[in-house]
Amino acid sequence: MKTWIAAGALALIAGGAAAHDYGFAGVLSANNKGEMPEITLSVGKPIAEGPITLKSGMMYELEIESDGSGELALEGPGFFRAIWVNEVVVNGLEMRPFGMESVEFDEAGEMEIDFLAIKPGAYFLRIPGSKGESQRVEITIQ
Repeated sequence: MKTWIAAGALALIAGGAAAHDYGFAGVLSANNKGEMPEITLSVGKPIAEGPITLKSGMMYELEIESDGSGELALEGPGFFRAIWVNEVVVNGLEMRPFGMESVEFDEAGEMEIDFLAIKPGAYFLRIPGSKGESQRVEITIQ
């Protein structure tokens, strides 16, 4: 019985060491971060070059910049429900919201939203009330 317990403990120790050699898995993995184009809020200018394709299960950083040319917002309730927001950074202040549907800039500034893409589907981000194609970007999560 004692040899069986000792053999089991040795197997667990050896297995843990072997698993450690593979590195982190999932969202903690260093290669689990994707690139996303910046979104710019400016009166009369396109918000992004699109469409944008993301992969479910990957972390992204969405950088939004407003030039202050107008009080502009960005909405996308479907998109924001399809991701898990890790943090929002504005002027060095980090926030960890439970959820969000839109953001708004009253003046020039920058915002970073770190998130995990979760639910596959077709979504959008747009300036509310706008009808122009350039005031909207299509986002697909695969």
